[in-house]
Amino acid sequence: MSPELEKALAPAKLNGLELRNRIIRAATFEGKTPRGIPTPELIDFHRAPCEGGVAMTTIGYCATEPDGRIHEDMILVNESVRPQLSTLLETLQATGAKVSGQLGHCGHFSKNKKLQRLKRPLGPSRHFNNLGLMVGRPFAGAMSEKDIELFVQSYFDTAAFMKELGFDALEIHFGHGYGLSQFISPLTNRRSDKYGGSIENRMRVPLRCYEAVRKAVGEDFPILGKQSMFDGVRGGLKEPEALIVAQMLDQAGIDALITSAGTSSYNPMPMVRGKSLAPGIIKTAPNAVAKTFLKYLAPKMFRDVPYKELYLLDGHKRFRDNVKNAKMVYIGGCHTTESVEEVMRAGVDFIQIARALIKDPNMVNNMRSQQGEYRNGCTHCNYCLTSIDLPGGVHCELNDPKGLAAIDV
Repeated sequence: MSPELEKALAPAKLNGLELRNRIIRAATFEGKTPRGIPTPELIDFHRAPCEGGVAMTTIGYCATEPDGRIHEDMILVNESVRPQLSTLLETLQATGAKVSGQLGHCGHFSKNKKLQRLKRPLGPSRHFNNLGLMVGRPFAGAMSEKDIELFVQSYFDTAAFMKELGFDALEIHFGHGYGLSQFISPLTNRRSDKYGGSIENRMRVPLRCYEAVRKAVGEDFPILGKQSMFDGVRGGLKEPEALIVAQMLDQAGIDALITSAGTSSYNPMPMVRGKSLAPGIIKTAPNAVAKTFLKYLAPKMFRDVPYKELYLLDGHKRFRDNVKNAKMVYIGGCHTTESVEEVMRAGVDFIQIARALIKDPNMVNNMRSQQGEYRNGCTHCNYCLTSIDLPGGVHCELNDPKGLAAIDV
């Protein structure tokens, strides 16, 4: 076994949390929480990579309030699902893996038809809600000062509940065009008050949310942050300001930074690369009108982007060089033993993986046993990303060849 692979598979610590290796299952939304309720299918989905050797799995998109969900089938995190979440944690932690929960809020990017507190989605500024167009909510409003206070409080309340429930770590989603990212990006934050304008002002709400989570969980509890290194759209966040974001989160005391790219709302291809998402998105459109609209629009929005291993590593290194204290977590096309070794040589602390673990949940154990002979088999077709709204939720079509027909348009 090479020294680099040995390092990747050896125990490591994150703010005192002992992890059995440096491979973390990345957060994804899997479409396995109908009406917001965690299901046995969700548990099984995460149990597979936990039994397959990952150090920690991440439960994706734990919304900080019901109206912070993109749609009503995203996971609820409150007393109503305490038994299901307790079972999930008990089952996954019994494998020897740790469990992190990703705190997120959709802001204005919403197709939620069952808003509770709000009459319409709210972001930092008034904005066209392209996702909401499908459900008759094409416009989002701007948060008032009171809304911002409630927004920040929701992060505190949810973090405190999740720690008390038994999560081992929390990940705050600062990227991909969701609520906190909307405050950070100049494209979506056009406020003229203390929360808009300069990058320092645009970071006020994200930093307040981080501080609220830290206050809720304490200094010795691991907090990771996922950010975009760039939005990948005209007028959006670019790397120079994203580097400042990383430095500010580092100075605030965050334990680890995960550097991703792109936005789910406008251009997700920089975060995944590979085949276009358009065919799957069209297939899962909620009605005939949306399907017709997407047949025209989706191929223009989601183009094939040639895949290559470690496609975000060069950018990650620049962020690594500008961060003093936080651990660095690489994500972006790390599907081979050779790639894992290269990331370790680059001085990175941890690796997050999603698609390759959907294809082969036993990836970590297989890398350990097969070493340089390991081949994952993921073709980066990205059908798994668009299977969220199909019956059963996210799955790898290559593991179920009969399922390929479900994606055809």
